[in-house]
Amino acid sequence: MTRTPYGSWPTPITSEQVVAASVRLSGARVDGDSVYWAEGRPGEGGRTQLVRRDPDGTVTDLLPEGFDARTGVHEYGGAAWWVRGGVVWFANWADQRLYRLEPGGAPVPITPEPAQPRADRYADGFLAGDQLLVIRERHEGASATEVRNEIVRLPADRGSGEPEVLVSGPDFVSSPRLSADGKRLVWIQWNHPSMPWDDTVLMGRNLETGDEANIAGGPGESVTEPRWQPDGSLYFLSDRTGWWNLYRWRSGQDIEPLVVLDAEIGVPAWQIGSARYAVLPGGRIVFARWSKGYDGLAVREPDGEYTELDLPFSAIASVAPYGVGSVLVVAGTPTEEPGVHVVSVDGDLETLCAPRELGIDDGYLSVPEAISFPSVDGDGQPRRSHALYYPPANPDHGGPEGERPPLLVVIHGGPTAAAVPVLSLSVQYWTSRGFGVVDVNYGGSTGFGRAYREQLNGAWGIVDVADCLAAARFLATTGRVDPQRLAIRGGSAGGYTVLAALAREDTPFSAGADHFGVADLEALAADTHKFESRYLDRLIGPYPAARDVYVERSPIHRVEEFHTPLIVLQGAEDAIVPPNQSEAIVEALRARRVPVAYLLFPGEQHGFRRAENIRRALDAELSFYAQVFGFETDVEPITVENLSR
Repeated sequence: MTRTPYGSWPTPITSEQVVAASVRLSGARVDGDSVYWAEGRPGEGGRTQLVRRDPDGTVTDLLPEGFDARTGVHEYGGAAWWVRGGVVWFANWADQRLYRLEPGGAPVPITPEPAQPRADRYADGFLAGDQLLVIRERHEGASATEVRNEIVRLPADRGSGEPEVLVSGPDFVSSPRLSADGKRLVWIQWNHPSMPWDDTVLMGRNLETGDEANIAGGPGESVTEPRWQPDGSLYFLSDRTGWWNLYRWRSGQDIEPLVVLDAEIGVPAWQIGSARYAVLPGGRIVFARWSKGYDGLAVREPDGEYTELDLPFSAIASVAPYGVGSVLVVAGTPTEEPGVHVVSVDGDLETLCAPRELGIDDGYLSVPEAISFPSVDGDGQPRRSHALYYPPANPDHGGPEGERPPLLVVIHGGPTAAAVPVLSLSVQYWTSRGFGVVDVNYGGSTGFGRAYREQLNGAWGIVDVADCLAAARFLATTGRVDPQRLAIRGGSAGGYTVLAALAREDTPFSAGADHFGVADLEALAADTHKFESRYLDRLIGPYPAARDVYVERSPIHRVEEFHTPLIVLQGAEDAIVPPNQSEAIVEALRARRVPVAYLLFPGEQHGFRRAENIRRALDAELSFYAQVFGFETDVEPITVENLSR
């Protein structure tokens, strides 16, 4: 093994390799004898292609050039396409209209052209006979918050006039589902300032009488994924016990718990259309569940017994019925990217869309270790936090004798997302070069129950920062990483945590990377889209009543405490965290002569989708760390202003 400075190890995991392998699979489902899924393709400008796999193994791209199955509902999208009898319906990104695609045909729009481009957006459709029930998000003014969310119905087979409005009034609606007999409609709704993981209501309406009722949910309860069964019962997920578990409702009867575990079946609805369980003929239920930072599959038998399936999967994106005794899943492992697989209730596994063959020696792949470490809550009281730690991994290179590796503290977005233990070359890009990486499940993260998720309420910028500092110090004091070379990186909400962690005199970090993060909480409260326009009410406090707290916790108002070099990467068309947020912090650091680098990416929204931009962002960040930490690298350099060594 060659002794080489940490950070500069030669590796086949280049930014080009990261992009080539970063096709995002989602939404696998069955139609007849064929299987369909979606692929997000950075190499095609980030568009989402729909793919069909026929029984003979033939795989066909369905959307012609110029079409992109992606919706702008809630800005984060999700549930943008449906299939039945070989016919596909999808929302097209360019104009946000719904299209119908017959086998062998061309996409035909079935929704009216709105008065303003992209003013009407559609998602989460449900096919009922010759009708399509779907969410419509109507943008009615110049403000991003002048938006009306409704459930509408329209013919599924042809273009028509204005769709029929079925549900209007709540701030948000999702999951329109019609019973098998066509008589009962259910949906989920919620109002500001709640987010869908806070308080939602599962509503039901008798379409013959017009009677409506609250089936489940309310303050302190999040309900998601309602699904009618052929016998007229309704399944859904609820966190009424503190964990998203599975329940059944029958008209005129009490709600019955079906799966009750200290584990999360549900996930936060940042994107619409999660599918975490499947009910099979005969009554078996196959469900995914997060426990202690890892995902897995389990089976509930009709008699109520549970069986954990012995599978390699550590992250499961969707679960759909597949025949009598199997499910179709999109799932990955710590050493393989997600693929499309069929899993039987006995644990047998068949792969339909294999993870890409990366051609990379396993010695370059760092396998995460789930760690728990001491931290504090918003009042300074002791508590435990969680993370995934990836040690450096390279079969041919090790660090110099007596040295320890630099550490990247990674902060997921959301903030109610989670560190996911699935192979990501964007993590291995760092570990194979000699960095340690710790992906922090700070208080507020999903996967550890509602109480853990709510630790961030009123404490954003406090608990998340405390946990990131605690993770870095824990790994440094236990001798795993170099305490003089600690870096922190994150995007979106994670970018805010980066800035908040650096804007303090006692920061242990000597470098930071902010990807489209929030610098000014007041500006975010005043200039964001409808879905998140009241999110900060819980994380910070109601605005403007709590303005003093917003100012106190905004990094832009604490620039005098910044002394750590920072790189900022921003999409020019980001509607969630607009560029003015990044530019404000960059200008403030320039004025104080703090080392700073800034890259603005034209055409990018919230999160980079174009291959060339993903590559440039990764390599620019590596160049930044190389200049700050003092090691050599062969990537295209970036200019770091005010840096002298």
